[in-house]
Order: sequence, then structure tokens, then C-alpha cells
Amino acid sequence: MADDRTGREVVRPGSRAVERSSDVEQRQISNEARLLRGAFRAAGLAVGTAVRSGEWAVGTTFEVAKQLTQAAMDGESSADIADRTGAALRSIARSALGVTEGSVREIVSYVPTPMNQGQQPIPVNGSLIRSATSADLRRRGDALLARSADVYFTEDVHPAYDRILDQLAPDEARILRFMALNGPQPLVDVRTNRPLGIGSELVSGDLTSVPEQAGVRYPDRSRHYLINLSRLGLTFTSEDPVVLSRYMVLEVQPVVEAALKKAGRAPKIVRKSLRLTEFGEDFCQTCFSINS
Repeated sequence: MADDRTGREVVRPGSRAVERSSDVEQRQISNEARLLRGAFRAAGLAVGTAVRSGEWAVGTTFEVAKQLTQAAMDGESSADIADRTGAALRSIARSALGVTEGSVREIVSYVPTPMNQGQQPIPVNGSLIRSATSADLRRRGDALLARSADVYFTEDVHPAYDRILDQLAPDEARILRFMALNGPQPLVDVRTNRPLGIGSELVSGDLTSVPEQAGVRYPDRSRHYLINLSRLGLTFTSEDPVVLSRYMVLEVQPVVEAALKKAGRAPKIVRKSLRLTEFGEDFCQTCFSINS
């Protein structure tokens, strides 16, 4: 209230200053975020110590911190790290600690990466962060070139192998091991038959019995397994067929017979093969005990 004589704001004795709700919420967010940051910083420090001693910490308590530390060691950008760990942080913050959405947004923006020390992460859409400025990308590219010129720098395996293992299902590992042991496998397309092939339509493509032969636990996911292996650059479809006799077993499989029936009168079978890429062959030799 303003004093009539001085025009200045005065507070009457006994009255209480009422805080705005936004101020209370902001203080709550800051306190919660500070508590969360301290917890994750402590977990990250414990994991970092274990990494330096050559062994991983185990248990669900440090799982998120392990992901953060590994991502930072792999040299991932802040956006990549946020993609891998943001969901876990939000889940823990909401369910285990019961914090507000504002605190979740603030704590997710805290992603410790050694290569970005001294730089403030940039919030994007309230929850994700991004560091892919041209300067950041150039810095990472120059670091790679510097390591390539360093005669003392050694790299035993391709750095992508570790990440690929994280993106493989156990059944997909069985498929890769089977192909590493047995070589290229028969693959067929079933098409409708038209004179001179004009107007022929694909009824079902890339049919194979490799997943079943490899002994996958979930045969209904076989097609998804093969798509993922191709996406990772481990397998590819070749127009070169394998020995003709090997298609006899494949072409009497239920999935192929169903496609042949659907194709109608005198269907056409296009014989191809499923093979490991050179990258896939080296991956299998490096990451699996093939001959055991």
C-alpha cells in the first residue's frame, strides 16, 4: 500500500508478505533439481571410479549413471546421450522420487560429458538437449583426425561394435552365429507370372528359413530380426543364388507355400541369397566365439 504523504510502498505491521505461487514453484524446482543432481553426480562419480579401475559397477542403483558414463566415453554428442538416458531419468524422477514436471525438465538437461565441460547444455522442447553446433562438430572431427595421426593411439576393434551389441536381440545373435558358421543362405521372392515378366507383381519377398534353422526362440519376429540385421549393416540380400539343391528345402516351407498359393496360377520364384557383409563377418569373428 502506498503512503499518501510520501507515495512510497509500505507494509503495515502484522501483515504477511504473500509469495507468488510461481516463486514457490520455482524454488521447489530448484531444490528438487539440486537434490537430484547431487544424487546422479554421486552415482556418476562411483561409476567413474570403477571404470578407471577397469571394472564396471553392478546393480540397478547405478544403471543410469553407467549409461551416462559410457556414452560420454564413447564421445557421443549431448543429443545422443539425452536420447539414451533421458527416458530413464524421467522415469526415475517421476516414479521413484515423485518430483514435478519442471524438475524433470531441469534435471534431464543435466548430462555430464567430459568433452563439453564448461559448456552449458541447450534445452530443446523442454526435455532434450543438443550440442551439434558447427563448432562442436568440427571439434569432434578434428579430434578424430588427431587420433588418426597419433602413432601411439591404438584401437583394437571398430568402435561401432560395442553399440551394435546393445541393439541386437539374443535371437539375432543366434542368426549371425549360424550364418558365420554356414555361409550364405537361400532366399526367394514369390511373384505372379506374366508373359515376358511384364506386369509381374511381388507377392512376398526375401523369404528364408534362416531364423528357424538358427533356433530362434520367437519365430514370429523373424522378419523384424532380418530387417534389423540389414539396418545395422551386418547382412545383405544378394542377387547371386547359392547351390540350386538348397532351395528345394526352402520352397516347401509353409511361408513359401502360402505365398505360392496366393500368387495364383504358375507363380514365379526368384532365387537369391542372404549373406553377411564384410563388416558383418568381422563383427561375428570379433564378438562371438564362433567355433566353440
